[in-house]
Amino acid sequence: MEKSKVLVIGGTGYLGKRLVKASLAEGHETYILHRPEIGVDIDKVQMLLSFKEQGAHLVSGSFSDQQSLVNAVKLVDVVICAISGVHIRSHQILLQLKLVDAIKEAGNVKRFLPSEFGTDPARMENALEPGRVTFDDKMVVRKAIQDAQIPFTYVSANCFAGYFLGGLCQPGKILPSRDSVVLLGDGNQKAIYVDEDDIAMYTIKTIDDPRTLNKTIYLRPPKNILSQREVVEIWEKLIDKKLLKSSIPKEEFLASLKDLEYEEQVGLVHYYHVCYEGCLANFEIGNDAVEASELYPEIKYTPVEEYMKRYV
Repeated sequence: MEKSKVLVIGGTGYLGKRLVKASLAEGHETYILHRPEIGVDIDKVQMLLSFKEQGAHLVSGSFSDQQSLVNAVKLVDVVICAISGVHIRSHQILLQLKLVDAIKEAGNVKRFLPSEFGTDPARMENALEPGRVTFDDKMVVRKAIQDAQIPFTYVSANCFAGYFLGGLCQPGKILPSRDSVVLLGDGNQKAIYVDEDDIAMYTIKTIDDPRTLNKTIYLRPPKNILSQREVVEIWEKLIDKKLLKSSIPKEEFLASLKDLEYEEQVGLVHYYHVCYEGCLANFEIGNDAVEASELYPEIKYTPVEEYMKRYV
């Protein structure tokens, strides 16, 4: 079967650059939307040029120029959007409504993967304010996709390893301490941690797979479904030292949010649902969804312990 042509939007971002690499590695003709908003960000420009040298095509386009989006999506079979939905960076989720319109107008796209890649928003209808804005916006985009009858795959990638494992699941930390750790609650709620390169490879595997068409795919590598305590224990084993542990009850955690900036509150509410409620692992996958490591056993995903060796 001929491999689909792929357009990545947000191809210089944290996950987007990995999606481009995975798409090229899997032999897809790969296009990257080159947005003028990049301006003179030399690192991003040089990244785009590097991808071009590796065989990717750069396509000029902007969310402020609808025809440019239509022209870009007409070049490909599959569109993957990886624009940021993280408030501490930039929250751009609803920009995808313009992309939905462009895909509908172009009429040629066989599959659209919107910017999801975290908690499944369809399961977060009871999320707290203000964090729920992320999930609500993603559901607005989903409704637009389905109203336009655009074929889709939604990727629920759970916790990015770099953000969670590096800080031992503590908000605001991305490097592990060798001395102490603060447990969120009792530290026993399970979460799911996935190497960002693995997220990209699983995502690219889905795009020509009929089993993932119009479904949510959950990334649940079995060895990576762990509690915060278990993550800490792995780190302690790697450094051969016990950490001093304290904990913060959920009431205290929630009370601490009220004096923070809006963007910080949004992110910390997500931590609350993951680490105090176990929202990522406390349900069974239904018939309208599939699990990535079962579909693609040929991908040798990175276990948490292996991932954390880089910090030793």
